[in-house]
Amino acid sequence: MDLGKHPSPMGRYDGRSTRDLLAGLTTALKVQRDARIDEWCQIVAWADANTTDCTEGAATITDGFLDTGVPIAGPGAPLVSEFGLMELVAVLGRSPDGGRDYVGRVIELGWRLQRTFAAVLDGRCAAWRAERLADLTRQLSADAAEFVDRHIAPVIATCTWAQIERLGEEAIIRFDPELAEKRRREAAEERHFDINLREVDSSGLVTVEGVLDAADGIDLNTAIGRRANLLGKLGSEDTLDLRRSNAAGELARQDLTLDLEVTDPQTGEVVRTVPGRKVELHAHLTDTAIRALAATGLGALPAHAAVGRLANAQTPISPFQIREWVNQPNTTVIVRPVIDLADHLPVGSYEIPDRLKTRVRLRDPHCVFAHCGRPAEACDLDHAKEHTKGGSTCPCNLVPLCRRHHRAKTLSLWRYVIVEPGTYLWIAPHDRHFLVDHDGTRQLDPPRRLDPETMDVEHPWETTELHDYDGAPCPGAHPPDQ
Repeated sequence: MDLGKHPSPMGRYDGRSTRDLLAGLTTALKVQRDARIDEWCQIVAWADANTTDCTEGAATITDGFLDTGVPIAGPGAPLVSEFGLMELVAVLGRSPDGGRDYVGRVIELGWRLQRTFAAVLDGRCAAWRAERLADLTRQLSADAAEFVDRHIAPVIATCTWAQIERLGEEAIIRFDPELAEKRRREAAEERHFDINLREVDSSGLVTVEGVLDAADGIDLNTAIGRRANLLGKLGSEDTLDLRRSNAAGELARQDLTLDLEVTDPQTGEVVRTVPGRKVELHAHLTDTAIRALAATGLGALPAHAAVGRLANAQTPISPFQIREWVNQPNTTVIVRPVIDLADHLPVGSYEIPDRLKTRVRLRDPHCVFAHCGRPAEACDLDHAKEHTKGGSTCPCNLVPLCRRHHRAKTLSLWRYVIVEPGTYLWIAPHDRHFLVDHDGTRQLDPPRRLDPETMDVEHPWETTELHDYDGAPCPGAHPPDQ
């Protein structure tokens, strides 16, 4: 390769502005995406011409050789010619195993995940994300795959992989409850709790590890957390981690703090700890399903009502597991009200109460920076309009930003505007615009200065150096501190 003839040798700056370089990258990515889509369409067309309709016709004589149809996607997808597949993989320049898996993913999308395939063609979903979904659904029945495709295609651009996996588990629970129960029992066999007493170090410490039933894990974490907090209130100056470690030891020596009453220093409320299991379930079940929980047969529950959710993890849980948990002695069932996320509930202080944090994190489950998926629970809550400048401490003015993107907004020229709660317009340092909402991130192309409400070009709010914008006032906000 003659680097001297290349317009921009590797590692050499060619004089273009940062804006031009970013525009060039945007064009290159579009060309790359279009090429991938064209490749997928060619593979689907190839599969149309190289399939057999049934197992009986899988083995055929082609050019004097016995050719066999092979299944490389899930149930309901066509069998493809084995020899034809070898040729296709060679043309694609992939290894035999890797090429077979890749073609299988494309066929899975073309036949069983057609809504997701259409989302890729329309530019609403990245190809790599669709391929990963196809890997998950190939193990599912046709009905389960259709269920996943129908629910995930409209929102796949914004889903984390954990959410997609949970939907796959939900599909198995709904459409193959026998398999779901078998998998649950097999997984339960993997539970263990080990204290490695063979490797006690010189400081007298041992390693503890285990895999527990989720409800048992919640019980253990609650008990340790309760004891650790009480140790702090009783005067311990140890760190929280050390107090939790000490609390675990106390669990083995009886509950020494169970009967203590502690006064909350903020509210004056006397709090008495209560023993017993507290499982927080978000059980989206109909009254019919709840009554059917008493039944023992798998067919007792209608498929559309047979899934619950476990606390903040949002893990799909079968009703049989729910019944097993809540039937334990001394179990507390917590019923929480539905929250109206449109309410304005401002407070006068800068500190954010937990009830407001919950509302913001329900509205925006992850960092709202362009393409960021860090969970809101791990994010800071940013006052979009600074509290010192009259910004309210209200969900309408609070935005979850992970620490990295919070620093970018605070210490660089990155800025954002709340178009409406849940919809944000980000302005990059070189004036590129990204619209972030529950449908994902869209780059506004070509880049231009926009007003988030009127979409006017060169609106005054963007003429200042740092793109300051006061935002819409909160109807219930307190006046700023004087």
